Amino acid sequence: MSIALRQLRALTVAVETGSFGRAAARLNLSQPALTVQIRTLEEALGLTLFDRSARGARPTEAGRALARSFARVLSELDEVVEAAKEQAAGRSGTVHLAVLPSVAATLLPEALGRLRERHPGIRVMVRDAVAGRVSEMVKAGEAELGIGTLAGADAALEATPLFEDELVAVLPPGHALAAQDRLSLAELAPEPLILTDPGSSLRQLAELAFAGAGLVLRPAYEATYMSTAVALVRAGLGIGILPATALDLRLAPVLETRPITATALHRRILLLHRRGASLSPAGEALAEALRMTIAG
Repeated sequence: MSIALRQLRALTVAVETGSFGRAAARLNLSQPALTVQIRTLEEALGLTLFDRSARGARPTEAGRALARSFARVLSELDEVVEAAKEQAAGRSGTVHLAVLPSVAATLLPEALGRLRERHPGIRVMVRDAVAGRVSEMVKAGEAELGIGTLAGADAALEATPLFEDELVAVLPPGHALAAQDRLSLAELAPEPLILTDPGSSLRQLAELAFAGAGLVLRPAYEATYMSTAVALVRAGLGIGILPATALDLRLAPVLETRPITATALHRRILLLHRRGASLSPAGEALAEALRMTIAG
C-alpha cells in the first residue's frame, strides 16, 4: 500500500499538538477523517503509532520517532516546493548567458540593471565570447541564452533579432581622412588597418565586405579585445574597423568615427536559444529585460 503525504502530515501534526482534535483543526479536517489517515498509515507501515484509550490517543515510541523523521522530510519538501514557486513566478533562478563582448560592454549592463529592479532574486552568469563560441555554448546547453550573430540559419537554434549594428572606421587624432563625412572600402584598403582577430564575427564581416568589393584586406594589427584595438588607434598606429556600439569608442572622445559606404558591414545581433527547449521563467525575465532596454 502506498503512503501519501497527507498521512505523514497527519502523523507529525498529531504528535506535535498531542491531540487528534487539535491536529484535525490545524489541517482543516474532521477528526474522523484524520483518524482514518492515521490508521491507514499504521496499516501501511505495520506499526502501531498511537495507543488509544478512553482518555484519548498517545503516540508510541515508534510514532514519535517517525514523526520527527517525517517532519524533517516535510520541511525540506516544503522548501523545495516554495523555491519552485518562486522560480516559476520569475522571482528567483539562475540564467547562464553567452554574449558578444561588444554587447556585454554596452547593452547588457543596462538590461541587467532593469532585471534586478524587477526581479532581484534572479542571478545571471555571464560568459562573453566570440560569435562562434556563443552559438556553441547555447547548443551544448552551457548557456540557456546567447546574444550573438549567425552566418546563416541553424536548425538547432531559435534566433530572435535584437538590433542592427554596423562597423565604422575609427580614426586616430588628426588623421587626414577625418575631413570626409564617409569613407569607402577603397579608401581604407591602403591604410594600416586595426581589426579584431580572425575568430570574431567582426573580422569575418570585414573580410566578406572587402572581398565583395574586390579588395584585399591586410590588417596591420589584430586584437582580441576591443579596448586593445582602440588603444592602438589612439596611439596613431592605424585605422580601426570596429562596431559603432563599442563602449570603448565612447570612452575615447579624441577618436573620430566615420560611416563606411558598404552595406555588407552591417550585422544583426540575435537572441539565441536551443530550438525546442523552453526558457526558464528566469530566462524569460532576462529576455524581456533585454527587449525593454533596446526599446528604450
